Amino acid sequence: MDKATSKHAAFSDMAQSTAEDWAIIIKEQTPFAANGGQRVLEHLRLLDGDYGGFPVDRLTHCLQTATRAYRDGRAVDYVVMALLHDIGDTLGAYNHPDIAAAIIKPFVSEELHWIVQHHGIFQGKNFFHHIGLDPDMREQFRGHEYFAATEEFIEKYDCPAFDPEYDTLAIEFFEPMVMEIFARPLNSIYKAAMIKGA
Repeated sequence: MDKATSKHAAFSDMAQSTAEDWAIIIKEQTPFAANGGQRVLEHLRLLDGDYGGFPVDRLTHCLQTATRAYRDGRAVDYVVMALLHDIGDTLGAYNHPDIAAAIIKPFVSEELHWIVQHHGIFQGKNFFHHIGLDPDMREQFRGHEYFAATEEFIEKYDCPAFDPEYDTLAIEFFEPMVMEIFARPLNSIYKAAMIKGA
């Protein structure tokens, strides 16, 4: 935002902010928030060429996970969840599922959010024994209403999405889906204010 052409709130301490200040902020924030899908896609592109030792780079893995979900007939929100499940890799080497879950939380159901947040532990069933961790760590969630859905996500989409020969769809294919999902927050404490300010 160009400071010369934008109006700014006047407070230096948020405790002293006024309704007029917040009208300015909401006016600026609303179009910014509406373009969140584009910023997410730009961040996802940072995974391009980052192999981290895997058979495919991290972007290809995300695209392949989403491609598999799409070709299996999953809904748009599920496909977007699959696409973004590892977007946290660049920022959170120790907690990438938490970062991805935080990004998608306002835009997806509780179930899809839970899948992303826990997919790292569930995927551990396939490799934790190789790195000195408990491969049955997911069992702490046995009985949870989203256990089976997360297990299915891993087995059908995440786990097999490291195939260099797979016919993976390009990021441009998924762009309209991301823009659609990120244009309509389902749950956010800011949702009402942002809609009112639009």
